[in-house]
Amino acid sequence: MRKKKVTLQDIADKVGISSASVSMILASKSLNRFSDETINAVYTVSREMGYESKHAKRDRKIVVIVCPSVINPYFASIIQGMEQEAKVRGLETVLFTTYWDIDKEKRVCEFAKEPSVGGVIFAMIPQQPELVRELNKTVPVVAVGDKQNDVGLDTVDVNNFNAGTLVANHLLSLGHRKIAYLSTSLNSEHSARVRRFEGLKVAIKQFGPPARLSLYTAEVSSLTELNTLDIEHQTGYALAKRCMKETPDVTAMVAINDMVAYGVIDAIKESGFSIPDDYSVCGFDNIYPSSFAGVGLTTVEHYILQGGKSAVRLLCEKMERQQPRTLEQGAVTRVEYQNRLVVRTSTGIPPVK
Repeated sequence: MRKKKVTLQDIADKVGISSASVSMILASKSLNRFSDETINAVYTVSREMGYESKHAKRDRKIVVIVCPSVINPYFASIIQGMEQEAKVRGLETVLFTTYWDIDKEKRVCEFAKEPSVGGVIFAMIPQQPELVRELNKTVPVVAVGDKQNDVGLDTVDVNNFNAGTLVANHLLSLGHRKIAYLSTSLNSEHSARVRRFEGLKVAIKQFGPPARLSLYTAEVSSLTELNTLDIEHQTGYALAKRCMKETPDVTAMVAINDMVAYGVIDAIKESGFSIPDDYSVCGFDNIYPSSFAGVGLTTVEHYILQGGKSAVRLLCEKMERQQPRTLEQGAVTRVEYQNRLVVRTSTGIPPVK
């Protein structure tokens, strides 16, 4: 006996929505009208029931994910969100890590022109936006980027400037007036790091004297990042040691991210000081180890898992529209998640120095 063909109405009845809504979700159209739960339910039920649509039969099924590193749980969380969303949509993914190597990014862009590739997602702002915009003429591209950095691509934005101001205002409200910012390479190729610093700097300047911001940076090459497993921890450790020696009146250290902050914490404790009694420490990203009882890091939540999912949804909309072409002025789609300060035990009132 021939098996009954599964219809959109069958899926709609199972999920509890209209067949028109099911059709829109499976076609990745107007997804902002539906909740994550509804979208996931439609894809799960359609897969379980064996439904096949013209959208499921598209030739290009592979999504290329590009990220600088998988060591930092920040990028691991973004990738996990992308993988989760790709799975419910029946998409295969291929992961490339560049370690901030420009030549590697070029090679990835060349690979992305293969006929089997349906789209590309950068888990960071591309280092060569012109090259990626050229790729976007033939292959749909989405990036997870910085709100203040307009690269002419569809992006899921993180407002890094706002994140910096959140941390600065928190420390200032506690009474800190001598604050240090500790970062890996700080240049135009790493706009998120620069924007966080600018957010801190502007907030502290607006507060006025005697508030002061010191800057400590360390240049890290792509080769070093590739060959050194704990490079961010090492960087935070070394910069904190330097900061304590050169600016002993500093009472709070802000690390470029949580991984660097862990190195800062170890350096402070190894030097015989306590947190937050002697020094307050902040990070950015709210990666999962920051909530551990032995860490308790005050940090900024960017909702990176959800951002990874949104990047795949945005890419799918472009793939379904078959719209990789150069976008007209004003036609770039930008999705933003609001930052949230997560206050834990690593920050407190400053000591008298």
